[in-house]
Amino acid sequence: MTGSGEGDSADRFGVGRLFDSPDFPPPSTTVQVTFGAQSHRGRLAPVNEDHYLILRMGRHQETLMTSLPADVMPPRFDEYGYAMVVADGMGRGGSGEAASRLAIATLVYLVRHFGKWELRVDDTVAQEIIARAERLYRQIDITVTSQRYAGPASADQTTLTATFGSGRDLFFAHVGHSRAYLLRGGDLARLTRDHTARGRQRTGAASPPLREVTVAARDLAHILTDTIGMAGSVGPTIDIERIQLCDDDRVLVCTNGLTDVVDDEQIAEILASEEPPDRLCRSLVDLALASNGKDDVTALVARYRIPG
Repeated sequence: MTGSGEGDSADRFGVGRLFDSPDFPPPSTTVQVTFGAQSHRGRLAPVNEDHYLILRMGRHQETLMTSLPADVMPPRFDEYGYAMVVADGMGRGGSGEAASRLAIATLVYLVRHFGKWELRVDDTVAQEIIARAERLYRQIDITVTSQRYAGPASADQTTLTATFGSGRDLFFAHVGHSRAYLLRGGDLARLTRDHTARGRQRTGAASPPLREVTVAARDLAHILTDTIGMAGSVGPTIDIERIQLCDDDRVLVCTNGLTDVVDDEQIAEILASEEPPDRLCRSLVDLALASNGKDDVTALVARYRIPG
């Protein structure tokens, strides 16, 4: 004999079947992410010109009062998206620090005031997100470029590399020679390409006039072809892509203070550890410093848990 409780009443009207749909709950409610971050000033740098940000964006529905049963109207519903951002400022007299700080602060301001926080992504929404990310980067470039000419202590130039998304969808947007990596099943893949003279040679792309934006660029890997704040008639090249995440993926976003002195095999070995992300970041930064690294070094790591 079946009962006649509130849950049976809800199922009789089809509400239970609605919540049992394979599209509910959406991935943005079920994917779990843990983060770590470490940043350290370079041995020869007067200040740390790197800045970083890890951000959680969300929306929720909270039931304050209702006559509906709890299985129909739960007290709260939450879903989230996440972002990691690294900016490596370049300039003289500390102006690089001002540039990286301004770039990230501008990004947050634009997202907060003008962004659409899309937490459920399909192909159409993905194209909208990519277009919106490019517009944000263009506005950040305009802001930093304008500040360069505001006075002798103004901001200079910076890289800007970000990963962002919700559920299984991860986007990355990139200018400069900071990097984003994905570790999956022990295999390390670089998501970004360096916007340097060496990177141009490897891709065979036509190279614009080179800009030596480091204080003492020693080789082609340190001569950047694209930065935020570079000026010029068209602005920097902005790389934006989308990938699908799998369970236990690890994502690293870092500055070249790490990748100049630590090779990909060492990075992969550390990321594959079962240590928490913050300890992985500390291990990467410590290795860079122990490897005679002279530049500022920053590492952010995210580890994704995705239900099957």
